Amino acid sequence: MVTGSAVIETEGLTKSYGTFQALKGVDLRVERGQVHGFLGPNGAGKSTTIRVLLGLLRADGGTVRLLDGDPWDDVTELHRRLAYVPGDVSLWPGMTGGEAIDLLGSLRGGLDEHRRTELIERFELDPTKRGRQYSKGNRQKVAIVAALASNVELLIMDEPTSGLDPLMESVFQDVVQEAKAEGATVLLSSHILAEAESLADKLSLIRDGRIVESGTLAELRDHTSTTIHAVLGRPLDSAAVAALGDAQVDGSRVTAQVESTRVGDAMEVLTPFGISSLTVTPPSLEHLFLRLYEPDDTDAGP
Repeated sequence: MVTGSAVIETEGLTKSYGTFQALKGVDLRVERGQVHGFLGPNGAGKSTTIRVLLGLLRADGGTVRLLDGDPWDDVTELHRRLAYVPGDVSLWPGMTGGEAIDLLGSLRGGLDEHRRTELIERFELDPTKRGRQYSKGNRQKVAIVAALASNVELLIMDEPTSGLDPLMESVFQDVVQEAKAEGATVLLSSHILAEAESLADKLSLIRDGRIVESGTLAELRDHTSTTIHAVLGRPLDSAAVAALGDAQVDGSRVTAQVESTRVGDAMEVLTPFGISSLTVTPPSLEHLFLRLYEPDDTDAGP
């Protein structure tokens, strides 16, 4: 059962397709009022998890609660309280975008008409065109506007900005932040790491059907290294180089990789040598993502 402030909570969630086990015990908790990034490579289990949450698939094992209900047994009631944006939107060919927005909104108990008009303008969407006339990006806009103009508690978005240009991506980030400020909870699955890094309060990274990391970006960064570039007044001595550990020295120029919790220690080593230029780069989400998903010995074949 969803406990405390959780809007979504799964424990030991499993799902197989024949002999292939797509989910191998997924533990996922999404807190109310947060944007939760859900990241992983293709085939990791993101879409299967989302389909279980939407009541489109029935889990084989484990427990799942969404908005204090069961996604499989309470699907009709729950879908009035949530909105879903897939990564590849299909529209009715003969229906206009505006009609599609209104129809989708009616399934959730109606739309905020002022918000609908505002979002159509901000996303530069022509609502009079028919579904067959829209590009992929414009089909995505229809689904995004319908979701964000609805008065729902939970937004589930699976690659929602697929096909949007950078300007519209920026608009999307703004409107998601606004929805969060109004109390909505967002589960955001995205391959655009900068998008997740900018929006997410918390991140869960899934690999091979299991959550392998979960926490705030700051917490996840503690598990990897920070890069320090420095130009010094005089070269480091051998003791200082040894103290830094993983460092490359070229005369007075130093590049060091240090644990995020040891940046202060590195500064104490460098300061006596006169720092004339300094750049400290915390690990990006991309760096963390690549580190987690690079093949390890268990992935290798015989």
